[in-house]
Amino acid sequence: MASDRSYGARLALSGEAGCWYPERWTLDGPEPYAVPLPAAQPEEPDSELLPLADGQVLIHRQVAGHHAFSLLYPTGPGTGERPLGGIDRAEVSLLPPAPGGLCAFALGRGPRSTSIWLLFGGGVLAPQHLAEVPGRCTGGSWLDRTGRLLALDRELDGRTKTVVVDLRRGGETSPLLQITERSDDRLLLADPDSGLLLVRSDAPGEQRLGWGVLGSTRPVRFPDCLRPAGWSEATPFAVQPGQVLTPEVCAVAFRIDGRGGSGAGAGRPWVGVWRPSERRLCEFPAPEGWLPGAGLWTRDGELRLPYATPQVPCGLARVRPPGAVGAV
Repeated sequence: MASDRSYGARLALSGEAGCWYPERWTLDGPEPYAVPLPAAQPEEPDSELLPLADGQVLIHRQVAGHHAFSLLYPTGPGTGERPLGGIDRAEVSLLPPAPGGLCAFALGRGPRSTSIWLLFGGGVLAPQHLAEVPGRCTGGSWLDRTGRLLALDRELDGRTKTVVVDLRRGGETSPLLQITERSDDRLLLADPDSGLLLVRSDAPGEQRLGWGVLGSTRPVRFPDCLRPAGWSEATPFAVQPGQVLTPEVCAVAFRIDGRGGSGAGAGRPWVGVWRPSERRLCEFPAPEGWLPGAGLWTRDGELRLPYATPQVPCGLARVRPPGAVGAV
């Protein structure tokens, strides 16, 4: 989804031809609607999409080992495409939507280091190399509203720790997560408004979900309610915005995989909702056709989950979990 939650994008499968094509979803109106953006040829199912706040969709394609980027946009009955150039790295992945929604970034992983690239925005005409970070970096979370501070999970010397990369100081890095010297610590989600951080670490002796606060001296906490209980893994995907400096009441939505049982929710992911101030994880079946891991919170505590079924090809389920707290 775009950083301002106005648009989403996905690869859809044509029922007639069996081909993949990009589809843009408009999410900020009374009802969601989809606009197909088919290119001249079908897309590969591993192509990445990044919706921008102006309605354009950036696509990342891999062709014969070359990573190419283009902007897609509707032009009457067809699709316009603006090539942005490419990157020659073994592995390239898009970073999450940047603050402001009008810039796009990517990671390029090499054998000993990871490069950070500006693909679009700021007047660049081709991918611009911004920084080189020693080690293999994955993940990616923005820690501020200006697009300056980027958190990455860096594997170096056999350990994974989260570091902060300052993009305005040539990629200068500083540690963010180092729970113990020998633990593997990863940042899963960060919220610049409240400062809430969701982490996964083996510091407690096994892989656990925990939370902390950006800039706080208090240790990371690992709530018992976020330990697997009837499910195999929980992954946070959305944080309630607007909870300025109040991380304890900030609602977090999780995708829950591996949950057993029968009935309406059997065979598909569940959704969990949790707040640091509460000692329970509220679980419920995801709507049929949910696009797993996609969703957004409103400032007043409504969770919106996009879904697609044969009957409703572009839908948005609206859920108000118990204990919803409005923005302060």
